[in-house]
Amino acid sequence: MPKTYSDLIAEVRQSIKPVSLEEIKRRLDAREPMVLVDVREKDEVRQGHLPGALSIPRGFLEMQVEQKLPDKDAPIVVYCAGGTRSAFAALTLTSLGYTRVESANPGFVRWKDVGFPVESPPNLTEAQRDRYSRHLLLPEVGEAGQVKLLSAKVLLLGAGGLGSPAALYLAAAGVGTLGVVDADVVDASNLQRQIAHATSRVGKPKVESMAAAIADLNPDVKVVQHRERLTSANVDRLFEPYDLVVDGCDNFPTRYLVNDASVFHAKPVVHGSIFRFDGQVTTFVPGKGPCYRCLYPEPPPPHLAPSCAEAGVLGILCGIVGTVQATEAIKLILGKGDPLVGRLLTYDSLRMKFRELKLRRDKACPVCGDAPTITSYIDYEGFCSV
Repeated sequence: MPKTYSDLIAEVRQSIKPVSLEEIKRRLDAREPMVLVDVREKDEVRQGHLPGALSIPRGFLEMQVEQKLPDKDAPIVVYCAGGTRSAFAALTLTSLGYTRVESANPGFVRWKDVGFPVESPPNLTEAQRDRYSRHLLLPEVGEAGQVKLLSAKVLLLGAGGLGSPAALYLAAAGVGTLGVVDADVVDASNLQRQIAHATSRVGKPKVESMAAAIADLNPDVKVVQHRERLTSANVDRLFEPYDLVVDGCDNFPTRYLVNDASVFHAKPVVHGSIFRFDGQVTTFVPGKGPCYRCLYPEPPPPHLAPSCAEAGVLGILCGIVGTVQATEAIKLILGKGDPLVGRLLTYDSLRMKFRELKLRRDKACPVCGDAPTITSYIDYEGFCSV
C-alpha cells in the first residue's frame, strides 16, 4: 500500500534525533560546540536567523554541505521554520555520513515567538545580491563578508601599473571606499600597462581617470581623489581614514615613508614592486611580522634600481603583481586565508616561476624593533641618496 505524506514524515521523525528549542538556547548560552544549519530559503533567512547559524537552503543541501561542513563528526543541529524540512535534512545528513545530527522541533517561527535571540542578516539590496552573487556563494565570504567589503576603506598609493589592476579588482569586489593618491597625468606611454586609463583620457589627472573607470565598473564604490604626492607633511592625513594601504609606489624614498607611517599608525600595507620581467609582493602588518626596513635596511644605489622609464617593464607583469596585491587586501578585509605576512612572493615572468622567501622581523630594526630609534619622519630623499 502506498505511503501518505503523514506516514513518510512519521518515519522520518522516528529516524532522526529531535532537540528542543530550550536545549538549543541552553547550549548557545553555555557556548557548547554546535553547528546550527538553517535550511530555510534565502528570503526566509533575511527575516532573521539563530545566532551564528550557517545558511544552506534545503534544495542545495546535498550539493553544498560537504564543502561547508567538512567535519562529519561535528555536532550539528538543523532547523527550519516549523521542523519538517529540518527533519528531512537531518535524515539526508545522516545518510551522507554525518554522525551527530539533530533536528530542531519546532523551528524558527516558535523560536522568534518566545523571544529567544535572533540575528538579522546583512542588509544588501537586491541589486547588490545580484552583482556579488558569486561572492555570496563562497562560505568564506557570504553576505556578512560582502558587507565587510562594502564597508572597507583602502588607500591606493599610485594610480599606475600596480594601482590600476589592484583598483579595478578591488572595485569589482565591492570594496566600498578607495582612496587614490597620485599627482601625475595620463600619458600615452602609460597605456601599455596602466589598464585603468584610456586613450580618451590622455592628459587628464590619473586620479580623475581612475575614478571615471571605477564609476563605470561599479557605482557602489566611492573614489576619493588625492591629487598630490605622498610626503611627510601629508602622510598622516592621508593614512588616517583608511583601514589598509596598497602600495604601488615606484621609488625608494616613498616606500620608506610608507613603511614608517604604517608602523606609526598600525596600518597594514600590501607592498608590490616590479622591475623589467620580475615582480614581488609581501604584506606588512605592524605587530605581526617584519616591516619594509627589516627586508631592506638600506636602499640600493640609484644605478642598481632604475625606474620603469629607464629600464622598461613588461606590461602584463603589472597585472599579475597588482592582482596579487588586491587578493591580499581582500583577505585582510575578510580576515580569511593566510596573508603574505613574513613571506615574500617573487615572480619571474620569463621563466614563469613563483618563489617564496621567508622574512623575519629584525629585533634591531630602527622602526619596528625592540628599541626603535626612528620615531618620527626623516629626510627620506637624503636617506636614499646616501
